[in-house]
Amino acid sequence: MTEQGVRWTAEQVLALAPDDASRKAGGGLGGAGPWSCTGDSASGVVWGSCKGSGRTPYRTVVDLAGPAYTCSCPSRKFPCKHALGLLLLWSAQGLGDPAEAPDWAAAWLAERAAKAARPAAGPADAEAARKRAERRAERVGAGVAELERRLVDLLRGGIAGQAQAGYAPWEETAARMVDAQAPGLASRVRELGTIPGCGPGWPARMLEEFALLHLLDRAWTGVSGLPEPLAATVRNRVGLPSSAEGETVRDRWLVLAQYDSVSPDGRLTTRRTWLRGLESGRPALVLDFGPPGRAPGLALPVGLALEAEARFRPGTAGLRADLGDRTAAAADARAPAGVGTGEALEAYGAALREDPWLESWPVVLGPVIPIPGEAGDGAWQLADAEGECALPVAPGGGRSRSALWQLAALSGGGPVTVFGECGHRGFTPLTAWQPGSPEPVPLI
Repeated sequence: MTEQGVRWTAEQVLALAPDDASRKAGGGLGGAGPWSCTGDSASGVVWGSCKGSGRTPYRTVVDLAGPAYTCSCPSRKFPCKHALGLLLLWSAQGLGDPAEAPDWAAAWLAERAAKAARPAAGPADAEAARKRAERRAERVGAGVAELERRLVDLLRGGIAGQAQAGYAPWEETAARMVDAQAPGLASRVRELGTIPGCGPGWPARMLEEFALLHLLDRAWTGVSGLPEPLAATVRNRVGLPSSAEGETVRDRWLVLAQYDSVSPDGRLTTRRTWLRGLESGRPALVLDFGPPGRAPGLALPVGLALEAEARFRPGTAGLRADLGDRTAAAADARAPAGVGTGEALEAYGAALREDPWLESWPVVLGPVIPIPGEAGDGAWQLADAEGECALPVAPGGGRSRSALWQLAALSGGGPVTVFGECGHRGFTPLTAWQPGSPEPVPLI
């Protein structure tokens, strides 16, 4: 166990796997057979040597506080199958009494500590920074004006032909926004190119996105006259870097959900990790990114509790945060407290006042009962167990139809607690808890 008395379950370990192949391969290394020189420390580090195809075994170290991994194998996946196997072995039977790490493990830990202690770069010249910001603002303004002309031309000609126009025109417009140093606008423009292929009702959805883009363009034009919190939100949505001087909250953070999404062009994988402060009750969203062919580095198992400082970024509706130094902490032996569907909608509405472009707001619903649509193929709902209100499940909610049936099976017709994202298209369930059980069940 770690110094906090926490040992992960096999499900939590396998949730760290970057793909199904790694999950399967790691499971094959979860026994004691291929391992030697295993051990763990009181500070939450596990290590071991795994026999491979060569004469030299692979040396694997995992820092549970990150978690962070290193292995002498040639794999570019993080964590690799050896790290997963070592964690499975540790979670199943432990690795003996705490001990001092061997030299090869201690060297990696010392290198990590040295990097963490490295002083930050000195402040940039204020005048030069101001001039760069002014030049960038001019380029962004030119990009906003060009995007507005593009939207006006499309609306005048009608959008019926967008289904045949394909993705290329929008990719070209997105590239122009990148040239204007407005990556946030570029991302929203790329999403427009995918809408005609989303099924029935796509024209209405495209018009909605046009309206939100127009609102963002107008907000940027008048950003200097907006209240600072809203101005920070506009700058963040356009894609300007946000200040690091946000609020810092130290808490025990419970990992509620973690999932990946890939950009329409396939060039970037975004990993979203939802946290909730066990003492403050505050939600936090931690984002990590991975280039093509490589998963993002941050991997936190659902249900894990972390003692950490969360530094919240301005202009993100109080959601986006970066984690500082963290250690594993004992989680409460119960599911998080939920709210009714009415309170969920009120919370989302309050967040929209701070960020009109916010897609969704994190909510723990409960107790609620999942209700399948007609013949199992219609729109699902999550209904209050005590009351007459319900929230529709967003199209594609739960990421797959099988996840919704998993939720129904978990419920058995009774109430459950569900964490997910509440937005204007409905509720997307991500994690569920059965009554009386603290064990989370990921639905993605």
